[in-house]
Amino acid sequence: MIKLFNSLVPFRNYMLQLHWQTSAIKFIMLMSLGNIILYNSHVFLFSASNLDYLSLNGMLTLATVAVVIFFVTALFLVLLSIISKHLAKLFCMLSAVFNSIALYFVLTYQVVLDKTMIGNVFNTNLSEASSYLHPKLILYLLLLGILPCWFIYKIRINKISRKSLFLQSLIFILIMIVWAYLNASRSLWIDKYSSRLGSRIMPWSYIGNTWKHQSMNLKFSSEQILLPPATFTADNEKTVIILVIGEAARAKNFSLLGYGRPTNPLLAKIGVVALRNTISCSTYTTLSLRCILSHTDVSSAFSKQYEPLPSYLYRHGVDVIWRTNNWSEPPLKINSYQRNSDLEQDCKGDYCKYDEVLLSGLGERIRASKQQKLFAVIHHWGSHGPSYYTRYPKKFEVYKPVCKSVELNQCTDNELINAYDNTIVYTDYFLARTIDILQELKTSTMLIYISDHGQSLGEYGLYLHGAPYTIAPDVQKDIPFLVWMSPEFMKIKGINSDQIKQSQSHSHQNIFHSVMGAFNMHSDAYNDQLDIFNVMVESFSAE
Repeated sequence: MIKLFNSLVPFRNYMLQLHWQTSAIKFIMLMSLGNIILYNSHVFLFSASNLDYLSLNGMLTLATVAVVIFFVTALFLVLLSIISKHLAKLFCMLSAVFNSIALYFVLTYQVVLDKTMIGNVFNTNLSEASSYLHPKLILYLLLLGILPCWFIYKIRINKISRKSLFLQSLIFILIMIVWAYLNASRSLWIDKYSSRLGSRIMPWSYIGNTWKHQSMNLKFSSEQILLPPATFTADNEKTVIILVIGEAARAKNFSLLGYGRPTNPLLAKIGVVALRNTISCSTYTTLSLRCILSHTDVSSAFSKQYEPLPSYLYRHGVDVIWRTNNWSEPPLKINSYQRNSDLEQDCKGDYCKYDEVLLSGLGERIRASKQQKLFAVIHHWGSHGPSYYTRYPKKFEVYKPVCKSVELNQCTDNELINAYDNTIVYTDYFLARTIDILQELKTSTMLIYISDHGQSLGEYGLYLHGAPYTIAPDVQKDIPFLVWMSPEFMKIKGINSDQIKQSQSHSHQNIFHSVMGAFNMHSDAYNDQLDIFNVMVESFSAE
């Protein structure tokens, strides 16, 4: 063993002393070319799939894409080198690390690194991030991240005047202009696919969209605009409303909405109403939660920040509870905010590791409330991928075999769908248990369940969610919307579940106004056309 170690010492010393000497321009050209070869092959695969790449025009278009990536990278490195050659090296090393990680997710899950996906990254916590760990990710990081970093570190760049670098930057710009002029006919194709190309090119996709995301956050992180004062119609009955916000649940996989498998056996027996044709405002959680809790459409990036529903109710004397096994909610002013980690302290049993922990002590908390109106939001973990098989206790593994890999494209379609459907079966049980808690109260109670967004399970080669909304498949936008009402609630409202008028479509916007309507709460922020209970009353009156 000692001999082996001693034999490795010269090699180690050699590697430590090894370095390469090169000029700044050669370094820049090498880094720009390496960036294309190592990290942007998927860009050319995407381009080739959207044009006739065997034709002369197709080949020139691919060449134009390569030239643009090369010279944009080279120009940026020249500008950094003017400031400091060490800064240029540092940028290349950091890019190699981030590129390797980004490339793994792009190739494994077919994600697109647009502003939406960057928002998902910034709103990811350690628990979610750890669920994506896989040996292949480590391999990508080592071979395409750490190893290139070592080579870059060992390169010594010769000293060069800033004037020479500036002149070289002008040459790069001139070459780009000449190429663009000679290939002007290719600009139409590039313009058509510019956003989809831009969200794939490394490292500029995540650099540019991180800048956009952070700029938008700074612009709209101002104090929330308070909504107008509200009044309540007098009633003597205590009213309790629970809003359960689902995670990554697809309407397509709910048997209450026509799915072939019985994924909602318990809810089907207790009078739950499934509202059809419900579309999410977004394909990622942060924006979807804003939509669910807002009185107006906030799906635009330029939307104002209004007071969310829980804070609005709290300001008007409603006892508001928020329990979460998730994240991404806007800033809230409420009576009680509890994470799953808070609830686990007083929870006993294996179920405490799953969404059921959010129901621990909930009935007692509601009964202890001295207020006549109580609103509880439960934001559960639901069907969050990619580790679907970890989202439910073993006894809910109804469909087998299941996918047990975070590399979803390595599982069969049947294994993946089985694992996902089991999460829906567990959600069915979770909602049924929540309804049991409400039924035991013997007062006016109501439950609303709606998902933040849908989920892709390999359709069109896509997995998970977060695709740009305009091109996202329907399964990422079609979501379940369920309602359960106690006999006392229906008596007060003068309605029953059989008289619900199924509108042509529903959305996240229905939630704010329906909760206000359920509490008999009125203000200038209330829109009766979006209140599903008001629609029900109109339907009942018409009959």
